[in-house]
Amino acid sequence: MEVQVLGAANEVGRSGFLVDCNGTKLLLDYGVMFGKRGSPPQYPLHVKPKDLDAILITHAHLDHSGNVPSLFVSGNTDVYATPPTFDLSKLLINDMLKIEKNSHPFDLPELNNMMKNAKEVGFKQKVTKGNASFEFRESGHVIGGSTVLVESEKKKLFYTGDIKTNGSRMLREMDTDIGEIDLLITESTYAKTEQIPRKTSEQQLIEFANEVMDRKGILFIPSFSVERSQEMACILRSGNFKHKIIMDGMALKVNEIMFKHPEYLRDPKIFSDAIKSSTAIREHAERKRAMEEPCVVISPAGMLVGGNAVYYLQQLSFDSKNGIALVSYQGEGTPGKKLLDTGKVSTRGSDLNVQAEVKQFQFSGHADKKELFEMIKTIKGNPKVWTVHGDSESCQIFAQEINEQFGLETYAPMVNDKITI
Repeated sequence: MEVQVLGAANEVGRSGFLVDCNGTKLLLDYGVMFGKRGSPPQYPLHVKPKDLDAILITHAHLDHSGNVPSLFVSGNTDVYATPPTFDLSKLLINDMLKIEKNSHPFDLPELNNMMKNAKEVGFKQKVTKGNASFEFRESGHVIGGSTVLVESEKKKLFYTGDIKTNGSRMLREMDTDIGEIDLLITESTYAKTEQIPRKTSEQQLIEFANEVMDRKGILFIPSFSVERSQEMACILRSGNFKHKIIMDGMALKVNEIMFKHPEYLRDPKIFSDAIKSSTAIREHAERKRAMEEPCVVISPAGMLVGGNAVYYLQQLSFDSKNGIALVSYQGEGTPGKKLLDTGKVSTRGSDLNVQAEVKQFQFSGHADKKELFEMIKTIKGNPKVWTVHGDSESCQIFAQEINEQFGLETYAPMVNDKITI
């Protein structure tokens, strides 16, 4: 079994790994990486679709799924993922194409062709392709999100994709019962940091929401449309929050997808109760009416880059009664990062000081350093290890620490590196 890095080495974005199982070729993820504003998107190394026996998508986030349609410009091959991953991938890639018209080497026809070749697979459902077999396991990262276990000629590879080992209020914990393996490819996104316990972050958010309500304000929670928006609603509902919660933007479409797949949720009833008790905003006139009384507004985009979040930011930033809760990662160069660092927002060409109270809360969908090492402790066998999907320093340090603590042969590979097991 030979594995080649196509992307996501010493960076977060454009994930892609080509696995050659004695002539049977499997592509694990094929994502896109967005540069700073004005710079073009980046992709993994090119692969000829006719050379592939199957494409496996671990989850719907665009850095793992966003470039798969490029493989359907002039050819076809089978694409495997869980049912929620296909539904969400179609939604997110479609939205990407709308926002970034003519920026990618494919468009809606290729996305539609990808979906025609979709093969839905559940967790622990083994699929055989030529000389290889594979199965998806729960990752705890996003609904339908998976790790991948590949086996060929008595060699086993385990690719984490993105993982949250403890899961969340929405999702069950990661499945680590995988037996002995020969190669581990693990994400390293937060391999250098330890996060605040989830329960602490939840309690802090509920307290902040109630403080804003007590002063008759509105709390705005800009949030990722997939998972994070729904988790915020569930946290407030479970915390006996008494005021109105409104949801807006693409989060509403994600709600519908999640209702289709309750078996992929930790507690479908908590999710159902939280969403059904919230108020969906579908027209602009409703937005204005909804903010006539104290309430919580949950709306994408999580980094305030676009969407209806921009409207709410302009409306709510300049009143000290209001609050803004940043619950998603804020990338460099984004309006969310600017707000966090400077306390300013751009409006009508000017940077203005925000009067609303701004707080950040940790709700990462990725495992932190402690969780990653606990995951590695559960791994059986004596596998080689690749540390990927993190900045260069995180991947290098993580690799070194794994080697020191567990004595495993560990590398932080570069793009186009190969390994044989």
